[in-house]
Amino acid sequence: MQLDNIRIVLVNTSHPGNIGGVARAMKNMGLRRLYLVEPRQFPDEQAQWRAASAADILEGAVVTASLAEAIDDCQFVVGTSARERRIPWPLLDARQCAARMAVHSAREQVAVLFGREDRGLTNEELKRCNLHLHIPTSADYSSLNLAMAVQVVCYELRMLLDAPALPARDDAQWDAPFASQQNMERFYVHLEETLVDLEFLDPAAPRQLMARLRRLYSRVRLDEMELNILRGILTETRKWVGRARGGGA
Repeated sequence: MQLDNIRIVLVNTSHPGNIGGVARAMKNMGLRRLYLVEPRQFPDEQAQWRAASAADILEGAVVTASLAEAIDDCQFVVGTSARERRIPWPLLDARQCAARMAVHSAREQVAVLFGREDRGLTNEELKRCNLHLHIPTSADYSSLNLAMAVQVVCYELRMLLDAPALPARDDAQWDAPFASQQNMERFYVHLEETLVDLEFLDPAAPRQLMARLRRLYSRVRLDEMELNILRGILTETRKWVGRARGGGA
């Protein structure tokens, strides 16, 4: 496991004190890479005060204007989710997710997304994730403070540092790098445009088709070569559709 390849990403954090609390939780467990997507107040004295001796984590934090900017270069993304979604996604608890992240971090960029304090991550943001992470809590009081949630995940990652080596996954010795988030998003746009051209997808009544296709490809995980092959197929398909309609090549 390479902790330096794992980034904690906070999306639209509303209270600067929570950012400081997250920085402290991260430093406690040896994680250093903090990304802040459109924080409402940062930098801020409250963040510095809550961070205590983790001010260096705040100083090194990367502030971005969008989620895409924060994770486009990542190959494996985990999104925290506190509730069930209309379309089920692969869902694991923090310990199971940490084991997966540990393996992928050996040679990939890994991101863990934490959403807004009041409503978490949106469905669109969660669709960009390979896995969803859920922290089980008591039904009597299920609300977790943002820093507490980050602490749980970072703790599970820390515990794996001194644990026996995890068994290699089937893709550990893969012959090509896995596709980045940025390239996968370009693929989804290309795929949707092609399906519309084929009249397989009706933009007026999409019926969750793209969401289900996203779930499929997130579960399979494409490498860059496979992605290029599929993009080539889509390009040629659109050319044939154009010819069939008399639009030329």
